[in-house]
Amino acid sequence: MTDTPLTCPPWLDCFRAEAPRMPVQPFFEPAPRARAAAVLILFGEGPEGPDVLLTERAATLNKHAGQPAFPGGRIDPEDDGPVAAALREAWEEAGVEPSGVDILCSLPELYLSYSEHRVTPVAGWWREPSEIAPGHPGEVATVTRVPISELVDPANRLMVRHPSGIKLGPAFRVRGMLVWGFTGALLNQVLAVGGWDRPWDEEHVEELPPAVANPRPRR
Repeated sequence: MTDTPLTCPPWLDCFRAEAPRMPVQPFFEPAPRARAAAVLILFGEGPEGPDVLLTERAATLNKHAGQPAFPGGRIDPEDDGPVAAALREAWEEAGVEPSGVDILCSLPELYLSYSEHRVTPVAGWWREPSEIAPGHPGEVATVTRVPISELVDPANRLMVRHPSGIKLGPAFRVRGMLVWGFTGALLNQVLAVGGWDRPWDEEHVEELPPAVANPRPRR
């Protein structure tokens, strides 16, 4: 891992410049007493072009069961800050070798109200991709590299609404996953600041399936 990547591709230039100044929406304003956490937004280049790494959380978890997410978790006392925590979690959850990742930047801290965490998104360039696989069977169900071209495809974009009628924000239907909630909102902003976003129908609203809106951990 290096702090000043020398091999970063040009398609990441705009993101590197703009991401540290990404606007923080009011509902993401950090709460002072929330616990510190970090996630890794890992960009790579695969067979289908530029992509980003997502995990799908296990259905047995008490919180965020079955939801797609960026690798990440709480910052432990032995971690040397958000970058170290994000890299450690990506290794533990998905098998990402930290030595093959160059850090691009850290994004503004965001508040994840459901689990009461202050989350620092850390962006990295996957200079030397490693083999990936779920590292914690009880926590991670799948690990997937999702092409940015699929994420920005208007056919894969939608807004989601809770069965109670509350609009929950932007979502993506990719690779058999419905990416919504905190990850969907952050991914929506990441695509915008990177200059990759394409116009899509924000009036296309779908209700979350009951199993997604109110998941019950499997015993």
